[in-house]
Amino acid sequence: MARKKISTTIYITPEQNEQLKLLNQKTKVPVAEYIRQGIDLILEKHKEELPGQQTLNL
Repeated sequence: MARKKISTTIYITPEQNEQLKLLNQKTKVPVAEYIRQGIDLILEKHKEELPGQQTLNL
């Protein structure tokens, strides 16, 4: 089942836009999917800084 997506506005450089368009043309993967994947990478990288349930160190 596809998850609901939230619309948002981002600003990227013209170079980023051109590279994403070229990647889309080659792979047929939507630009929005690459942006979501990039966000996931950043969230994973900084997961220790995010609030959430702490693990018990027994």
